[in-house]
Amino acid sequence: VARMTDLSLQAEAAPEGGHRKSAAKQILSQPSAVIGGAIVIFFILVAIFAPALAPFDPNASDWLSVRQAPSALHWFGTDDLGRDILSRVVFGARASLLAGVIAVAIAIAIGVPLGLIAGYFGGLLDAAISRCTDALLAVPFLVLAIALAAFLGASLQNAMIAIGVSAVPIFIRLTRGQVLVVKGEDYITAARAVGVRDRDIIVHHVFPNVLAPIVVQGTITMAVAILAEASLAFLGLGQRPPAASWGSMLDVARQFLTEAPWMAVWPGLAIVAIVLGFNLLGDGLNDALNPHRDDE
Repeated sequence: VARMTDLSLQAEAAPEGGHRKSAAKQILSQPSAVIGGAIVIFFILVAIFAPALAPFDPNASDWLSVRQAPSALHWFGTDDLGRDILSRVVFGARASLLAGVIAVAIAIAIGVPLGLIAGYFGGLLDAAISRCTDALLAVPFLVLAIALAAFLGASLQNAMIAIGVSAVPIFIRLTRGQVLVVKGEDYITAARAVGVRDRDIIVHHVFPNVLAPIVVQGTITMAVAILAEASLAFLGLGQRPPAASWGSMLDVARQFLTEAPWMAVWPGLAIVAIVLGFNLLGDGLNDALNPHRDDE
């Protein structure tokens, strides 16, 4: 934590353009960041250009091609309704990435400000926020997400909200811990002494110096959110049929594991690949943004 703060303090003393170049160079020097970033970019492009990449309509049934094995016509085979699995995997990337992005955005939008307030002001406000955070963290993440999704109702939008709210305590605790370190620095004390308003100190001095670990945590939480969305869809609490979703595809495939195992293989591999990509990217960013990584 302290080392990441040191990195941000060094950034204030360096020219902004030079710092950006240095940060980009450090990130590109990390093989895990490059590999993970390439995987993530690949899936983002697949999701964006899904209509052009999918060889068939992902929701079009063909009763003459039910549960066909992979072939020259259907590279990934077909499902129980004769739908092309490759097309559904391609369109399923949209649901997974959208769910991950929205869920993490919700978690950051709520968790980071609360963490900044709790860590900077302390006192009863900090105690109240911390106790609520501890209570939420006592419940396993996925269990909390399932409970919220069941309460809100089965839909992709509600799944995003459930996952995002479940991840809020993670960002509250992370941000609060970073702020507790930063607010004891001399430049914060000096800003207070000359009468700089608390809001300006938080926005212009505290937040920039806790941003790096938030970015890293956000990347890793994307992987968790995508897994959670697939789990909710598998349980019937996410994307509703007939729209394509990797989790819902696995839910259907489990009924035909013996007769048509390819129905589960491809969406399963897609989930593994995207989660691996975000985890590698997060690890690479963490190493790149830690100026003392070589000393560990």
